[in-house]
Amino acid sequence: MPRKPSKSPAGKGPRTPARKPARVAAKRPTVASKAASKATPALAQDRIVRALETIAAHLAAQGKPAAGRESFRQADAYVWHPDGRLAAVPRVSRVELFLLKGVERMRDILMENTERFANGLPANNALLWGARGMGKSSLVKAAHATINAERKASDRLKLIEIHREDIESLPALMEQLRASSFRFIVFIDDLSFDGNDASYKSLKAVLEGGIEGRPENVVLYATSNRRHLLAREMIENERSTAINPGEAVEEKVSLSDRFGLWLGFHRCSQDEYLAMVRGYCSHFGVKLDDEALEREALEWSTTRGSRSGRVAWQFVQELAGRLGVKLTGT
Repeated sequence: MPRKPSKSPAGKGPRTPARKPARVAAKRPTVASKAASKATPALAQDRIVRALETIAAHLAAQGKPAAGRESFRQADAYVWHPDGRLAAVPRVSRVELFLLKGVERMRDILMENTERFANGLPANNALLWGARGMGKSSLVKAAHATINAERKASDRLKLIEIHREDIESLPALMEQLRASSFRFIVFIDDLSFDGNDASYKSLKAVLEGGIEGRPENVVLYATSNRRHLLAREMIENERSTAINPGEAVEEKVSLSDRFGLWLGFHRCSQDEYLAMVRGYCSHFGVKLDDEALEREALEWSTTRGSRSGRVAWQFVQELAGRLGVKLTGT
């Protein structure tokens, strides 16, 4: 006797076997994808934080009254903070201009540019680049002090230092300085850019590219160990990953082109190094037989692995401490 087809529980046709869902092969994340997934949120978060800090700095600057003459009378030097605050520096850590040896040509060029600017004449932004410890930042501070030495308080230049990590707040600083009748040197020490850091675009806009541009009463002086402000591996990475390598590299290298003055500092010779040591010793009254002084100074530079103005100053500090001489006036 033929079997009747079985019915479904609802009585609607024959029962069909349930299909098992097809298994989808789950791809195991690779080590690289795991690292990228962890790094991407952190990088995004860091960019968001920087953007918020920049916005906060702009808002803080807008909420403050324009910087008049009275707000800059208390000091000749200030440090800029990204929250819109200018902290006065009563005493700048510097050396006298005549103590900087081996950089005479760069000294004369920077002094001439700074004096023009102080007198209200056109002047260029300056990039001081080259060997470490050769007096780049010392020259900027010494030039500022020398120009101010013979000026009335109302005509003095103001030196404002902005830290490398606060570059994105530079437009907010420019907005404050633009309204003042004083003239300002904005100083950026040890300037360089690495990785995916895009804050250099803020600096480019202030230097030449923005609609407002650099205020007439502001000049920018920056120091760096790199001529083009970018690490070589960063430039090579741009060449290898960009759709148009030439344009990608050109965008970042063009930053240093916006400084009208390029002053190169190179390693000093042995004679220049000894002249630095003798100059410091003579100025601060550190007395030692010249033959012994030369021998000990050369030995010190050998142990340090280099000769520079910084090494010479460190040796004089060591020698003065050993002889019980105070380095007053530093």
